[in-house]
Amino acid sequence: MKAPYLERDEELALARKWREEGDQPSLDLLASAHMRLVIAIAAKFRHFGLPMNDMIQEGHVGLLEAASRFEPERNVRFSTYATWWIRASIQDYILRNWSIVRGGTSSTQKALFFNLRRLRAKLSRNGGSATDPAVVAEIATAIGVSTADVELMNARISAPDTSLNAPVVESDEQASDRQDFLVCEAPLQDETVGTVIDTERRSRWLKRALNELSERELRIVRERRLADEGATLEALGSALGISKERVRQIESRALEKLRTALLRDHPDRAAFTG
Repeated sequence: MKAPYLERDEELALARKWREEGDQPSLDLLASAHMRLVIAIAAKFRHFGLPMNDMIQEGHVGLLEAASRFEPERNVRFSTYATWWIRASIQDYILRNWSIVRGGTSSTQKALFFNLRRLRAKLSRNGGSATDPAVVAEIATAIGVSTADVELMNARISAPDTSLNAPVVESDEQASDRQDFLVCEAPLQDETVGTVIDTERRSRWLKRALNELSERELRIVRERRLADEGATLEALGSALGISKERVRQIESRALEKLRTALLRDHPDRAAFTG
């Protein structure tokens, strides 16, 4: 904070020397003279609850990025140019560390994240509630997002992150983690393994039974019954040069032959008769 202010000509000369000659002392002097700007911008984000020193460091990274991109020939003050980079660097740090759940990946989501508190406070002073549909709609219109986005971000900002390993006290003798109450809707492992084994076994049976069919019967069954999108009777009839009624008859006969072959090899499988 004790670094001297730089006049326009001084900062332009330092920036030009760093850009054209890579002079490190010029960069150090330019950065130190603008650290008060970094601190002032970081202070505006202190209500997010993150360490002030970390935000200042991130702002300093943005300041150095601005120094590497600054073009002295445009004849603008370095502080004016650097402000955007400092703020962007601090905002990116906040989005990465404010919650374990990453959010604000788009420009509109970032605008919503950083403006929602201010708009809620402004509307609450006028007697509005953050959950009031009219207030939510007004915020959505002001930022240019959907009301669903506002409601989701409102919920995220209002409630802190909760670990699944956080204990839930049931009694003095027994306590469980939150994850113990999560319901898994996936099949049990023995059911999954059984399904895989049954599927593989039935595939082998079907493959052997298909050997009973003629070439034309096999083609019709494959394209009508075994393909992801079954062919129509009309399309198959046109391809084979027969009527669609004839295709239906051949298909019916082929299915009966398959059923007979499967029952012959596996007479205990009553499902084949369905």
